[in-house]
Amino acid sequence: MARRGLLVGTAATALTLGTVSFADAATGDDVPDRTRTVRGTLPTGSPDYVYLPVEVPHGVREIAVSYTYEKTPVPAGTQGNALDIGIFDERGTDMGGHGFRGWSGGARSSFFIRADEATPGYIAGPVRAGTWNIALGPYTVAPEGLSYEVTITLRFGPAGSTPKPVYPPKRAKGRGRAWYRGDCHLHSVHSDGKRTPADIAAAARAAGLDFINSSEHNTYSAHSAWDGLWGDDLLVLTGEEVTTRNGHVIALAVDPGTWVDWRYRARDNRFGHYAKAVRRAGGLVVPAHPHATCIGCHWKFGFGEADAVEVWNGAYTPDDEVALAEWDNSLVAAVRTSKPWVPAMGNSDAHREPDKVGLPQTVVLADELSREAITAGIRAGHSYIAESSAVTLSFGASGGRGRHAGIGERLRVDGDDTPVTVRLEVAGAPGCTAHFVTDQGTLFTATLPESGAGVVEWRTTPVYAAYVRAEVRHPATVPGLPGALAALTNPVFLEG
Repeated sequence: MARRGLLVGTAATALTLGTVSFADAATGDDVPDRTRTVRGTLPTGSPDYVYLPVEVPHGVREIAVSYTYEKTPVPAGTQGNALDIGIFDERGTDMGGHGFRGWSGGARSSFFIRADEATPGYIAGPVRAGTWNIALGPYTVAPEGLSYEVTITLRFGPAGSTPKPVYPPKRAKGRGRAWYRGDCHLHSVHSDGKRTPADIAAAARAAGLDFINSSEHNTYSAHSAWDGLWGDDLLVLTGEEVTTRNGHVIALAVDPGTWVDWRYRARDNRFGHYAKAVRRAGGLVVPAHPHATCIGCHWKFGFGEADAVEVWNGAYTPDDEVALAEWDNSLVAAVRTSKPWVPAMGNSDAHREPDKVGLPQTVVLADELSREAITAGIRAGHSYIAESSAVTLSFGASGGRGRHAGIGERLRVDGDDTPVTVRLEVAGAPGCTAHFVTDQGTLFTATLPESGAGVVEWRTTPVYAAYVRAEVRHPATVPGLPGALAALTNPVFLEG
């Protein structure tokens, strides 16, 4: 049976269609499946989220949903149709509420939920009676509108039991206080990636990583998918890539099972609330690829709530160069206003082959290989970014009575004109150059030996350089443009 989707209510960023009703609760054995199909068309200018209510009776063991939509050809420069999908259960669709049961965006055309299992991206659990809501997200709508068809099937019978989720431990054996390598932006089959968690764990070990962070788009379903994949050598953190219409943010290392809502734009003034929710769950707020060119990817919430910012995302591109420049400007503003600074980090955002897990990776100085120690190191800026585990750096500044400061620290000397020596030690960067960048710009450049290993030193004063950070770059491939990064450090601040 098919019916048309009718608009029955609107809000600023959402609308609700007419309710899909099924017969009353089913009893007895061999109750047949029941299916309803809804068709409709969303116009241009539709709200970000469209809810299709479904009245689920008692006795349902599984709800299955599939959908299609018309991908109308459009002229060059015009956006075509793209429609995301997810679902909320009988507990409702309230912002930040408990009703969330899964999201796949545009990655798959069907899903199911039952007590013992669910499609990746969705949360297994009982299909309780009440009003469920299928969430449609018209990401882009063609000028002719977006015609869609949603089919809901209810299967009846004993519900079965929901297994208790097994989450990764908060600590791995590690090497005590050491530099640990990690990739905190990764996607598996639980969102729009093609790798399984097992594939990612194997790739992380092959890349020389010590920790990874699960960061699926808008869902936490992968948090319990790592059983048997962690170990003494690999810490698995749980998070989410919160994918709003005004930019993406990594909720890094939140408590397992934490879901962070994404249904808002910058104009709604809700981001601060959810940033605080991330921190209450023990995580960090990290805007991702802030200058990416995909629709909805460009970061528009500002950096006032950020604990770190992803300035290098995957293979180095001009987008990253812009993000790096913006971040450097923020360091200057922090010095000028004496406000806290936001550290930089880099991640692969790997989805599938040939995306390389660990290109780049954030290398963190931590007291141990644990969730608490790693997040503390990232938050403090005691980290650098490298294109692979082959690249290692040591960077710091010294001066005035034997004082020394490392990456992310402050060197305090007796006066603004006190000489300071900045020292960078590099390995694994053949053919590269080293650059010392300050609040005035790049003030010193040196060519590394052919082996890619060497030591570079430079003398300055706090009055001449309020901070110094290091970049290691490959040769330029386009005249007049800088070469791609091989490594990047957070700054050392100089104070007289």
